[in-house]
Amino acid sequence: MQSIRRLRLLKSISVMLVFAVFAALAAACSAGDDSDDPNNRRTLRIGLMSGSKEDESYLRQQYSDMFELAKKNIDIEFQYVSDWSSMRFASEEEMKEQQRVDNYEKLKEMMTGANPVDVLILDQGTVARLIQDNLLAPLDSYIKKDKIDLEAFVPAVMDTLREIGNNQIYGLTPTFSSSVLFYNKKLFSEAGVNPPTDGMTWDQIFDLAVQMSKGTGKDRVFGLSLSDWGSDLNFYSVNNIVAPLKLRMYDDKGETMSVDTPQWERAWKRPVELYRQKVIPNQEDLMPDPQETNEGVRYDPYSNRPFFTNRVAMTIGGAYMINELKTFNENVDKLKKYQPIDWDIVTYPTLPEMPDVGGSMYLGSIMVVNSKAQNPDDAWEFIKFSTSKETAKFKARSTYEMSSLTEFIKPIDGLSYNIEAFYKLKPNKFEYNEAEDKLNRERPNLMYISTIGDQLFQKALRGDLTVKEALQEWQANGNKLLQEIKTNPTGELDLTPYMSDEMSRQKEMVPRAAGG
Repeated sequence: MQSIRRLRLLKSISVMLVFAVFAALAAACSAGDDSDDPNNRRTLRIGLMSGSKEDESYLRQQYSDMFELAKKNIDIEFQYVSDWSSMRFASEEEMKEQQRVDNYEKLKEMMTGANPVDVLILDQGTVARLIQDNLLAPLDSYIKKDKIDLEAFVPAVMDTLREIGNNQIYGLTPTFSSSVLFYNKKLFSEAGVNPPTDGMTWDQIFDLAVQMSKGTGKDRVFGLSLSDWGSDLNFYSVNNIVAPLKLRMYDDKGETMSVDTPQWERAWKRPVELYRQKVIPNQEDLMPDPQETNEGVRYDPYSNRPFFTNRVAMTIGGAYMINELKTFNENVDKLKKYQPIDWDIVTYPTLPEMPDVGGSMYLGSIMVVNSKAQNPDDAWEFIKFSTSKETAKFKARSTYEMSSLTEFIKPIDGLSYNIEAFYKLKPNKFEYNEAEDKLNRERPNLMYISTIGDQLFQKALRGDLTVKEALQEWQANGNKLLQEIKTNPTGELDLTPYMSDEMSRQKEMVPRAAGG
């Protein structure tokens, strides 16, 4: 308890120091505007898809506290489409009712009702849909008036925002996240193999992975893992590889499958081969030896993370992993069975068809102005402040996301690594398909097409079917299931005929997120 109180005290002190800094900033910002005018007090309403009063203190620290210090006559009010805290006390029937709610329609009500929100913080898919429905105000005139330097932003971030807005800018974001390829420099050096470089294709990385795989049993070193956590290769991780190709599972009408094709076969074939050759590990390969323990250590967070145990030469990871590697190396002497990791990063692997596309950037906190905002100018001031250089100095300290301003993307704490790998390539071209989105909303059971695809992918991994056979079966079973979904788009389905025996025995339906 003593240590917990001490941590809380230190956290409180650090927050107070930040507030002190921004109090000075607020004083500077308020000069010449109406920030301190008590007769001009107003409320800025911020809308989010989910949240609760319980975690509002975090949201305020994340998004609004600094702004309120700078604009003393503006009060911030958060509104949520879905209040998750109330669901903890809901009955089973209330939970089912909640699943039937279309959250997008609730969002529209929040934006068009008697007391609409002014600014929203949303992901790129939701922003694209709101633009299609003419519910957002473009920011181009504000940007021009206030001479916002868009060149200061990461080019890939701005490209994505323009794609979402059909060449107009409807929102800005303070941060972004993306994935890169981490590699173990020591393992490559010991093997006498040249390490990966920026711009390599997946085929080149697969070839490197083969070269780096050696040994047997618990001494086996694997060439590649598609997840830092070393989980089994699956349908979804392989789909991430070919995401830039925008392969479709079924047609626009949701009536006919389109997976028995050379493109799908190519997407599955090489990863399946590498998995069966133990170039890519499975979960059992990475189970720790029960005889090996870190004596005196209460908790070993690295036992199922093969990159940290020097058992995987390359892995896909995000910015969060850099801080974790730093912490690991600083404390590795306390973990007797581990050694320091000498690591670096390169760009996310590409496809030969799209050599300059990295395919892994995500914008989850895009700030936009409601076209029916009661305080549109304040909404813009909030966005401008949240994406400013002053704010970026603090946002740049995040260990999970990166600043959208290039100036503030730097290696942490004096470390040296190829940080440009996070934003050097173009992201996947964002394309909002209104017809596809509408189909998925109207027929949420279409999600089960992916479920049976994953089951058949597992059969290919086990060698029960060839890749070609698995895709043919997916095509045939999917065509039957599509017809069932057409007549029963939202109700429960009996998936037994389409699943493996193991999945059938579980008799569990996959949870569905309401509202598409």
